[in-house]
Amino acid sequence: MRFGILGPLEVRTDDGTPVDPGGPRPRALLTLLLLDAGRTVSAERLVDGLYGARPPAGAANALQSQISRLRRRLAPHTEIEATPAGYRIVTAPDTVDAHLFEQLAAQGRAAAADPRQAAARLADALALWRGPALPDLPDARAEAARLEELRLSVSQDRIEAELALGGGPGLVPELRTLLAAHPLSERLYGQLMRALRADGRPAEALAVYEQARRTLADELGADPSPELAALHLELLRGAEPERPRLPAQLTRFVGREPELARIAALLPDSRLLTLTGPGGAGKTRLAIEAAAALASDPAACFVELAPVTEGGRIVYAVLAALGMRDGFRSPATDVTDRLLTALEDRELLLVLDNCEHLVEDAARLASLLLSTCPGVRILATSRESLGITGEVLVPVPPLPAEPAVRLFLDRARAVRPDFDGHARVADVCAALDGLPLAIELAAARLRTLTPDELADRLDDRFRLLSRGDRSKAPRHRTLRAVVEWSWGLLYEEERELARRLTVFAGGASLEAVEAVCGLPYPEDVLASLVEKSLVEVSEGRYRMLETIRAFAAEEAPDLGDAHAAYFLRLAQRAEPHLRGAEQLPWLARLAAERADLDTALSHLVRHDPAGALRLMGPLSWFWRLRGVHGERVATARELLAAVGEEPPPGLEEEYVLCEINALSGAGEEPELIARVDEVLGTYRGPLRLPYVLVLWAVAAGPRPATDDRALALAGGSSWAHALLDVGLGFRAQFAGRPRQAEEFFTRALRGYRTTGDRWGLANCLDPLGMFAHARGETERALRLLDEGLAYVRELAAPEETADLLRSRATVLLHRGDTACAVGHFEEALALARGAGLPDKVAAARRGLGDAARLSGDTARARVHYESALRECAANWFSVGETVRALIGLGRTAAAEGHTEEAADWFGQAAGLAGEGPGDLELADAAEALASVAAPERAAELLGAAAALRGAGNTVDPDVVRTEQQARAELSATAYDKAFEQGCALRAAAVSER
Repeated sequence: MRFGILGPLEVRTDDGTPVDPGGPRPRALLTLLLLDAGRTVSAERLVDGLYGARPPAGAANALQSQISRLRRRLAPHTEIEATPAGYRIVTAPDTVDAHLFEQLAAQGRAAAADPRQAAARLADALALWRGPALPDLPDARAEAARLEELRLSVSQDRIEAELALGGGPGLVPELRTLLAAHPLSERLYGQLMRALRADGRPAEALAVYEQARRTLADELGADPSPELAALHLELLRGAEPERPRLPAQLTRFVGREPELARIAALLPDSRLLTLTGPGGAGKTRLAIEAAAALASDPAACFVELAPVTEGGRIVYAVLAALGMRDGFRSPATDVTDRLLTALEDRELLLVLDNCEHLVEDAARLASLLLSTCPGVRILATSRESLGITGEVLVPVPPLPAEPAVRLFLDRARAVRPDFDGHARVADVCAALDGLPLAIELAAARLRTLTPDELADRLDDRFRLLSRGDRSKAPRHRTLRAVVEWSWGLLYEEERELARRLTVFAGGASLEAVEAVCGLPYPEDVLASLVEKSLVEVSEGRYRMLETIRAFAAEEAPDLGDAHAAYFLRLAQRAEPHLRGAEQLPWLARLAAERADLDTALSHLVRHDPAGALRLMGPLSWFWRLRGVHGERVATARELLAAVGEEPPPGLEEEYVLCEINALSGAGEEPELIARVDEVLGTYRGPLRLPYVLVLWAVAAGPRPATDDRALALAGGSSWAHALLDVGLGFRAQFAGRPRQAEEFFTRALRGYRTTGDRWGLANCLDPLGMFAHARGETERALRLLDEGLAYVRELAAPEETADLLRSRATVLLHRGDTACAVGHFEEALALARGAGLPDKVAAARRGLGDAARLSGDTARARVHYESALRECAANWFSVGETVRALIGLGRTAAAEGHTEEAADWFGQAAGLAGEGPGDLELADAAEALASVAAPERAAELLGAAAALRGAGNTVDPDVVRTEQQARAELSATAYDKAFEQGCALRAAAVSER
C-alpha cells in the first residue's frame, strides 16, 4: 500500500484504489504508526498522541479497540502487529510519503555537484506534498514544523540547482510567493536577486536587496549577511558568471538525420533558417544539435524566449544570453543600439528558440540584426514562420515510423534497462503521431506499465502522459501542456474551425471543410492553422495530428449528420465513374477519404439505417476494387439487423449489396444467399448498380438458371452486358468449351474498351492470355497478361493483380523460367495475404509448390501444398484450389517414388472435383491419375481430360511427360483407341479409377 501524511491522510492500494481508514481517531492513530513505519511504537506514545497529557480512563482498552478496527480497514493489504513493546505497521518506510520525501531530499543534496540530477530529485521530493504536514494529528506540532522547515529548505536547494542550470526567469513568481511566507529568509532574497538578474532585470534585483535590508533592520535590527551584500555589489558592477552558450543535453539524439542534413546544407548560404512544426516535434533539440554541429562555442548563442512575456523584452533576453548585463537601465532603444553595436563585427550563430508567442517582435528584431550585423546568422524555432524576406523554412514533421521506434526504445531503456522491444511499440508511436515529446513521455510510463497496458490506454493520452521531466519548463512537462500552449496562441475563429475539423477522421479537402464545418470562407483560417502548425496540408488535403485532434475534440460541436451527408453525396457522385475511363482519379479520391467514409457509414448505421444502405451501395464496388470488402462483414451485419429482413422501398439493390457484404465466405450462410435470391428474383430492374451481378456471382457461384434474369437486370448498360459476356465466358470455360469461351471474352473486351473500365479489361485479358498459352502462343499470352497487369496495377486492385501475377507465373513456369515464376507467385502471395483473401493465398502457395517440385525440392513443395490446403475456405471457388493442392501432394509423393500414396492423393482430388463449378477440376484430376496408371488406362484418362477441357493439354510439363510415357509404351493405334474411348466416357472415365 501507499500512504500519504504530507497533506490529508491518504491510503491507497498498490493498484491505486483508495482505502478509507475511518474517522478522526483512527486517522490520527494510523498517522502516528506511519511516522515510525516499520518500527514499533509504544502504547504510551500512541495514547499520548491520541488523547494528550490527560488520557481518559480505559485509554489502553480503547487503543486496542482502535487498533482492531484499523486492522480490519487495512486488511488484507497491510498488517498491524502487536509486539511486547507496542504496535508496528508492517510496511516499508518508502511507502510513506514523509519518509520518501526525506530520502529523495537527501539524494538531491548529495547530488549537488550535478545540478540537473539534484533539481530532478528535489522536485520529485516536493511533488509528494499535497497540503500541510500531519493535518490529521493536530497535537504533533513539533514534527509538523520540522517537516515544513525541511520542505522550505528543500525548495531552496531545488531553486539553487535550477539557478545553476540557467532557469532563473521561470523561478521569479515562485520565489516571490515563498518570500511572502518567509520574509526573513536571506537565502530566498539572494535567490530572487539572482533569478531577476538571469531574466535581464537587474534593476528589480537591486530593489529586492533594498527590501531585504529594510525588512531585516525593522524586524531583527540586523544588516544583510556578507553573502547578500557581495551579490548586491556584483549587481552594481555588472559582473556575470560564465554561462554555457548552448544547453548541455542529457539524452542521446535519435533520428532527424534528414533535417540535420538539410540545415547543414542551407545554413552556410542562408542567414535565417526557421524550424517550424507542431509542439512536441523536437524543434528545440534539433536546433541545439544543429548549432552544436555547425558552430563551436562561443560562436553559437542560445536564447530561450518561452519565458519572455513581452515583445519589448526580447532584446534583453538576447543580451542576457550573450552575458551583456550592464546598461540595462537605459531605455529600450538604447539597449537595442547597444546590442547592434556589440554584434556589428561579430561572427555568431544566434539560436532564437520558441518565437511563436512573440512572432512579430521576434521577426522585427531578426530583420534588424540581419540587416545591421553581416556576421550574424539566425536559427529560429517557431510554430509558424517569422515571415520576413530571406527566411528559409525547415519543416520539422513528426518522426517517421523507424526513428520513432528507435527513440521509444532508447528512452524506454532509461527506465527499464532490460526492455528489448515489443510488437506494439510501433502502434504506440503511430498513435502518438510520431511526436518525440509524446513518445518520450510514453516510454517513461514503462516504469510502471506494460507495453500492452500503455497501448490500451492511449485513448486517454492526456491523462496517461501527464508526468514529465520536472526540470523542464511547465509547458514541456506534459502532453496537454504542450498542446494548450499552442491552443492559447490561436484566435477564437481559429479555435472554432479547429474544433469543427475534428469531425474528419482522415483529413479533408477544402470542399469538404466548406460543406461540413458550416463556416463561411474557411480557406484563410485554414491557412493560418497550417502556418501555426496546428494543421498539416498536403496535395490539397488538411489534416490534424491525432493528438491535436483529441484535444480540440473535447469541446467540438456535433457535426456527425453534416459529415455523413457530405460523404454520402460524394460516394453517390463517384459511383458511375468507378466503372469508366475516370476510374483512377475517383478511386484515388475515395481512397483518400476512406477513413471518413467509414466514419460516415458507422454514424448512419446507428442513426439512419436507410442512409447507411444508400452509402454502402456505391461503396461496395470501391471496396471490391481495393480488396477491402471482407473488412465490412461486421458493419454489414449490424446494418442488416437495424434494417430488418425486408429491403426498404427503392433500396432493393443497396439491400442486396449489404447482404453480400455480410457474407463471411465461410460457406455457412444459406439464409443470406436465399434472401438475396428472393430479392433479385422479384426485382424489376434494370439495375442502377450493375456490379450487383459481379458480387453476387462471386458470392453464390455460377448458376446457368439465372442467365435470363441477369440479362433482364442488366438492361441497356453496356458495362453490364460486357460483364454478362465475362460470366458466359467463364461458364463456357468451366464446361470445357474453350473456343466459345474465348469468343465471349473477346466480345467483352471490346465492350470494356468502349467504356474504358480497366477492371473489366483486365478480367478479359487474363483468360484470353491463358487461352493463348494453351495453344502454345507463349509470347502473345505474356503480352495480353502484361496489358492486364498494367491496368490492375493502376487500379491498385490487389485481388486482380494477384490473379494476373499467378497466371503470368504459370506461363513462365511452363516455359522453364522458374526463378521469375517464383518471384511472381511470392508477390501474388503478399498481395493476397494483405487483402485478406485466403483462396488467393492458397493459389499462390500452390504455385510455389509447383515451382519447388519441378525444381526437385519435394520437401519445400510439400510445405507449400499443405499450407495451401489450410488456407482454402469453405466456399464454391475453393474447390478448384483444394483439388490442385491435393494433386500437388500426389505429384510430390510420385516424385519421391511413393506411387501408392500418390494414387491416394489423386483419388481424393478426383472425388472432390465433382463438386467444383465445372469440368476443369475433373480434367486436372484425370491427368494426375494418368501419371500413375498403366499405359492404356493413362491414355484413356488423358482422353477424358481433353474432352472435359475441350482441348488437349500441351503446355503443362507434367501432362506432357505423362503422354510421352504412355505413347512410348503403346502402339500409336492402341494409344489413339484408348484416348478416344476416354473422350467418349469423359467424367465416367475419371470416376472409374
